[in-house]
Amino acid sequence: MAVAPPLLSRERIVTTMIGALFNQTNYIAAKSMLDVTEMRQQAIAANIANVETPGYKRLEVSKSFEQQFDSAIAAQDVNALQTLQPTLAIDESALPSKPDGNTVRIEDELLSMSKNQMEHTLETQLVTGVLQKIRMAITGKP
Repeated sequence: MAVAPPLLSRERIVTTMIGALFNQTNYIAAKSMLDVTEMRQQAIAANIANVETPGYKRLEVSKSFEQQFDSAIAAQDVNALQTLQPTLAIDESALPSKPDGNTVRIEDELLSMSKNQMEHTLETQLVTGVLQKIRMAITGKP
């Protein structure tokens, strides 16, 4: 005689549902992008702080990270998204705008800072939306 599998407890069902929400590609991508915007903000702050430092080379989020991130998004590879770590690198395409060899242009940094702030706001809204769904799943209230 076959034994029926045990029914899942309410707690286990809720845990499974919440886990599924946290493992959605969109949530993980938004969370990863929050890490990127934080790292980019650090680079922008360092660049602005060193705008008058002779020989300073502009920093940015590494191109290799951005390529890996884009590939993981295109493939919807959740594991790759979770393991990616943004890094900073010297911007090799930035040319010195002054005779002292400094490659930072304050106008470009201020524009990058504004764009980065908008991206951060969007990503925060995406993550907040997922967290609101979790709250609704737990409490039954929006």
